[in-house]
Amino acid sequence: MGNPILETFAAIALAGVVLTATATAQASDPAATRTAAQTAPPIAPGSPERSLSFYNTHNAERLTAVYRRGDDCLPDSLEKIKHILRDPFDGEEGPIDPGLLDFLYDVVEKAGYVGEVHVVCGYRSVRTNTLLHNRSRDVVLRSQHLKGRALDFRLPGFDTLKLYEIAKAMARGGTGYYRQSDFIQIDTGPVRSW
Repeated sequence: MGNPILETFAAIALAGVVLTATATAQASDPAATRTAAQTAPPIAPGSPERSLSFYNTHNAERLTAVYRRGDDCLPDSLEKIKHILRDPFDGEEGPIDPGLLDFLYDVVEKAGYVGEVHVVCGYRSVRTNTLLHNRSRDVVLRSQHLKGRALDFRLPGFDTLKLYEIAKAMARGGTGYYRQSDFIQIDTGPVRSW
């Protein structure tokens, strides 16, 4: 029989290696992560707790966060969401409108979708917005992205045109459909659609 203290430390170390290997395998296998996210129970309508799952299409980062309990937004979660929705080109972080998150949550819920929101663009810096504006007439100089009030996204496996129609029918702000790039934009600016 060996030393019980050493055997305990060895067992703890082995468990840590197994957990780390499992987490690494899941992180490197998007299908495993999606399966776990898609089997999570959806939050019931009117629930006091609101949670969103994000996948950043530019850097493959993932985040699932409860951002609201009742009428209160959770500052730590908002900071994490602000980070994953940062400017996709220069990494600058900016404010994210909690109303935008509520709009997104309601669109996802209305669609009956359970899984990750694939983020194309959240917050956008002035520099990035100007660059994009100079390359495309679709990018406006006074974009809601500059204020953290707009989100470009898609839901994998969900028809993007149908998603656009759901968001547009809510009349909660701006809604745009970008067929060629396969994403929609929602924002908390004036009600309009394109």
